Amino acid sequence: MFQMSNQKMLDKEQQHYAKAARIKYFDIVIKSGKGAILTDEDDNKYIDLLSSASSTNTGHSHPHVVKAIQDQANQLIQYTPAYFATTPEAELTPRVAALAPIEGPVKVAFGNSGSDANDAIIKFARAYTGRQYIVSFTGAYHGSTYGSISTSGVSLNMTRKIGPLLPGVVKVPFPSPWYKLPHESDDDFSDRMFAAFKLPFETYLPADETAVIEIEAIQGDGGFVKAPEKFLNQVYQFAQAHGILFAIDEVNQGLGRSGKMWSIDHFPDVHPDLVAVGKSIASGLPLSAVLGRKEVLDALDAPGNVYTTAGNPVTTAAANATLDVIEDENLVQRSAKLGKQAHQFFDKMKNKFSFVGDVRIYGLNGGIDIVNPETGKPDSEAATKLICRIFELGALMITVRGNILRFQPPLVIKESDLKKAFAMIEQAMQELNEGKLTKSPTNMGW
Repeated sequence: MFQMSNQKMLDKEQQHYAKAARIKYFDIVIKSGKGAILTDEDDNKYIDLLSSASSTNTGHSHPHVVKAIQDQANQLIQYTPAYFATTPEAELTPRVAALAPIEGPVKVAFGNSGSDANDAIIKFARAYTGRQYIVSFTGAYHGSTYGSISTSGVSLNMTRKIGPLLPGVVKVPFPSPWYKLPHESDDDFSDRMFAAFKLPFETYLPADETAVIEIEAIQGDGGFVKAPEKFLNQVYQFAQAHGILFAIDEVNQGLGRSGKMWSIDHFPDVHPDLVAVGKSIASGLPLSAVLGRKEVLDALDAPGNVYTTAGNPVTTAAANATLDVIEDENLVQRSAKLGKQAHQFFDKMKNKFSFVGDVRIYGLNGGIDIVNPETGKPDSEAATKLICRIFELGALMITVRGNILRFQPPLVIKESDLKKAFAMIEQAMQELNEGKLTKSPTNMGW
């Protein structure tokens, strides 16, 4: 068969592909992947430092997952769980419930994406509490359906031209490090941000009419920022005191990504009522889940959260195989171990190059700020030059918030490939430091 090049395929696709459906980065068409290595239509190979937006923690085409998909496709591809259970779904449900970072009996509701899992959190929270208001945080990315896009707060293009959005949603400031004042202690910063969190409740938002507070314990697209422990504890205690449900979005950060099974495991005193899971639960196949306390999920009757294809036989078979891989290959522990190497490397880059600002690494996962050395302000142009040069050298890395390098390789990445990627990043940074990187594409990234 005649093989088209990247550019020829893109030229044909772009005549018909909606611009709202893809964030602009590199002009490639990915043909195949194995482990942490991707191949494009021109047969160029890349070390993947993105993991398909953290949806392939087990790597690309893991043989155990592939076999599970193939075997299930030979048995039954689809029958809607809206009416009947299927074997892999019935096996997966108690398994996922047992993993939930929730105290007491847990129930599970499946969906097709992290977006509808976060929509489900809104529905179940309102049904259980009988309250209307939903509280989320600036910098959040919860998804693109109308409910989840209403609770998101990371891009103006997620609100521009599509309002009005879901009513009853109130956003409060997330304690990102760039809001910290010079010489402000961690405790004082947490207290100040908690005061900002409480301000709506003291002025116009009745706590007794608030159904749920949802947060990413480690924000992903908002900059890869872990909430200060004191702050998160304060918010959780506030929710407990006022009968408000507490929900954690684990779509990006769950399933070993942060060096623990769940990002909320970094906060031992917080016990969520609801958890949204997606992306890597089925190694990137369209499956999500909302996990919740039994009494909360029992508050809504069918068909209040029914989807024709949610939890179908193939995706749930893939999810069972994915959990096998996470357990059998100790991927949570591996993420923590290799994450330490990544932290050491990026700290070394920070000490070596003045344009590397804050480094935030949690497992094989994090954000590296690229800043103007003279002002300390974000430098999106320099960050774009870096990812373009890293791409030329043979690794896929993108930015969030314009100036933050996103680091999320598959948890199965070989140490040798990780070191190769580090060498590429260091070379690109060295060339930027020497003024050799002149390319600066426009309209790239978030």
